[in-house]
Amino acid sequence: MNEQITNVLLVGVGGQGILLASEILSEAAMLAGYDVKKSEIHGMSQRGGSVVSHVRYGKQVFSPIVPEGEGDILFGFELMETCRSLPLLKPGGTVVANDLKISPPSVLMGQELYPEGLVERIKARFPDFLLLDGQQMAGSAGNVRAANTVLLGAVSRKLDIAEQHWMKALEKMVPSKALDVNRKAFRLGRDYK
Repeated sequence: MNEQITNVLLVGVGGQGILLASEILSEAAMLAGYDVKKSEIHGMSQRGGSVVSHVRYGKQVFSPIVPEGEGDILFGFELMETCRSLPLLKPGGTVVANDLKISPPSVLMGQELYPEGLVERIKARFPDFLLLDGQQMAGSAGNVRAANTVLLGAVSRKLDIAEQHWMKALEKMVPSKALDVNRKAFRLGRDYK
């Protein structure tokens, strides 16, 4: 088992399934025998505000919060939130992001413009960057709402957790009526190159 602590940050806006994804990730890490700590920060998450979930796992973990600049993987559900959270990553960290723009209220009301060139900014700072169209891939699995599971599948390839633990975690955390779609979505993300 890996001696060091792995720090994963999940960021996006309310309603994207971030908290379910962090529950599945935490469960998979526990099934793999790791000590796991998790914390969430909800900023008006019911209204599309920022959501950040910290998941830390390793042989022994004391704090649930990833220290700034020590994140190993940034798992972004929305591009602006992903860009905003880049300072949490360590140099050489990994970014897995959904190719999705959700305009905040200030943009919707015409007070600000949605920033341009976010993908290029992320790539310039973190070359280990994977961009997926989570909604499109989830739609091909049977339900666009499984985009979080597509992204989780892509992130799973970057973590030292066997696929069997991911599948058991999905079975435990996802309602049975949505399990088949989520299994397909996870595999699409895991197989994405």
